[in-house]
Amino acid sequence: MVLTQKQKDQFWREGVLVVEDAVTSDQLAELRGVFADWVEESRGHTDDYGETMDGRPRFDLQPGHSAAIPGLRRVQSPEEVSDVFANTMRAARTVDMCVELIGPALRFHHGKVNSKMPGTATAVKFHQDFPFQPMTNDDIITCLLFLDDVTLENGPLEVVPGTHKGPIYSHWHGGRFTGAVADSVKDEHIGNLVKCTGKAGSVCLMHARLLHGSAPNKSDKPRTLYITTYYAEDAIELSPNHLPSRLTHEIVRGEASGRVRCTPYNLELPEVPTDTSFFAQQEQS
Repeated sequence: MVLTQKQKDQFWREGVLVVEDAVTSDQLAELRGVFADWVEESRGHTDDYGETMDGRPRFDLQPGHSAAIPGLRRVQSPEEVSDVFANTMRAARTVDMCVELIGPALRFHHGKVNSKMPGTATAVKFHQDFPFQPMTNDDIITCLLFLDDVTLENGPLEVVPGTHKGPIYSHWHGGRFTGAVADSVKDEHIGNLVKCTGKAGSVCLMHARLLHGSAPNKSDKPRTLYITTYYAEDAIELSPNHLPSRLTHEIVRGEASGRVRCTPYNLELPEVPTDTSFFAQQEQS
């Protein structure tokens, strides 16, 4: 067993769990090396670039990006263009943790790298992941692998423990899908925020219904996350995948059951983004 019973109980009670050593030191070094190469490559671009399977740019540059101060804030579906990321998606201890929580059979949903370069203003407004990716059941875990040390100063994930058991909030406002909950929802929970920190190589396991966001990086250190989402094999998507990949739905543990499991809930279907990433949706809200 990878997780203790105490850790499993904490995950289901709070909807979040940070675990150290989710990858080996060699895996971590390889991931960091690939991303460093992408940052260097981004210095030669002034606009979002690359292409994913749905035709949108793969590499998302934040406002203010320049060759001198690169601001590569997201890489969509890095598994498609890097064997290092693909191997980590399939073989990291993270996968076994998710099997113990929502297995025994598990599928891959999507992956991305989110990065906050030192001193960057990028913040993530509070939201839940499930409204972006509704499925027939909510056994879905977002895994945030720390490629850098995550501290209180460099824009850590901020979560509201226990909200995975509560309502699914609307992310539509003024007739637009903004990718964020209303300010009143954040204000209601602001006193219960917990910041998730840890050393590089740790992973934060987060239930897809957990309310979360993050602040800007005000430090001189980067904060880069490799984010993968896994779901129980017997769940089926109810709306188009926002980050489609040739690896989407790949079974990473167990076998196909040929069955579907449904749990009751209701929500407003999301809007599939046409921009590079959901950062653009949130910037318009």
